[in-house]
Parts: sequence; C-alpha cells; structure tokens
Amino acid sequence: MSHYFTDNADMSHNRRVIPFRFLGVNYKFVSDNGVFSKDEIDYGTQLLLSCLDFSGLQNKIVDLGCGYGVIAVIVSKITNSEVIAIDVNPRAIDLTKENSELNNVKVKAIENNGLTNIDERFNVIITNPPIRTGKETVYRLFDQAYEKLEHNGILWVVIRKQQGALSAVNKLKELFGDCLVVERKKGFWILKSVKT
Repeated sequence: MSHYFTDNADMSHNRRVIPFRFLGVNYKFVSDNGVFSKDEIDYGTQLLLSCLDFSGLQNKIVDLGCGYGVIAVIVSKITNSEVIAIDVNPRAIDLTKENSELNNVKVKAIENNGLTNIDERFNVIITNPPIRTGKETVYRLFDQAYEKLEHNGILWVVIRKQQGALSAVNKLKELFGDCLVVERKKGFWILKSVKT
C-alpha cells in the first residue's frame, strides 16, 4: 500500500482543483492521488493557518511536510516572502510547484527527507507532521526543526489529541524548554515553541 509520505510517482492520477478562501482571498489548489488530504483542505491545516501570527512571520520560513503546498502558498501570499516547502513525496513537490504558480506566489519546493542535508537556518518552521509515519519520525522532524531554527526562531505544529498531542507537547518542552498550546479545537491542538 502506498502512503502520502512515500514516493508515489507511479501511482495513477486523479487530479482535482480545490477552491479555498482564507482571510478574504480566494485560492485554488491542484490535488491528486497519493498526497495528504487530497479531497479538501484538512481541518488541522485550516486551524493552524487561523492561529498563525502573520505579523511575526519573517523571511526564511519553511513548510515542513508541505503536501501540495497549502500552508506555503498562503504564508507566501500574506507575508510576500519566499517560503521553502519541503516534502519527501515527489508528487507533492510537483503539485506544490504548480500551486505556487497557480496562486502567483514565491515558493521554493524541495524534495527532501525532512531537514537532512539542508544547510540553511530558518526563522519559522510550520508543520502538519506526517503522524502515520509514527512517533519516531515525527520526533525526528521536531529535533531537526530545533537544530535548524535561528535564535528566537519559532516552530508551529498542528497535531490531533488522539494522535499524541500531549506527548508532542512534552517532547517540545524537552527540546525548546517550553511549548505553548495556542488552540484546542475539534480534537486538534496548535502548538508553538520558540528557540531561546
């Protein structure tokens, strides 16, 4: 069985366009088989976007585990910054490139396994992590995010309560020294940690 966090290049296509309105702006996202939440913008992503402090988002922003690029595209549009979008799934990366063009934003999409082999440091990392890959993989992404953030850099995470939100809070407190639960809604938790 193929998953959205693997190489789905050979999977059959079933492309669709998903309209989405956020803060009064209309977006269109092309989706396909083999990517996360292929039929709609998932609620966790919507809640995460609604909680972001866009005034505090600077350059050097990463959407880690970008899927087809929803967070990267919207953050780039609102902040007028180039956002780096990273995913291990080549189909997701192709769609992110297409969606950045479709929505006329500056997104640099990179096929990569997390933040390994990436030399840059970042001010903000935003992630809706691939929970189905297991806690070990998700925590490895948290470790990499901590390592790659600048001083005072911010990590934003959305995670479902029943998929390990409380243990994720504990992991982030261990890494960052603190983790703020910004929002809890419909079983989703929005977490924010600052590297001090």
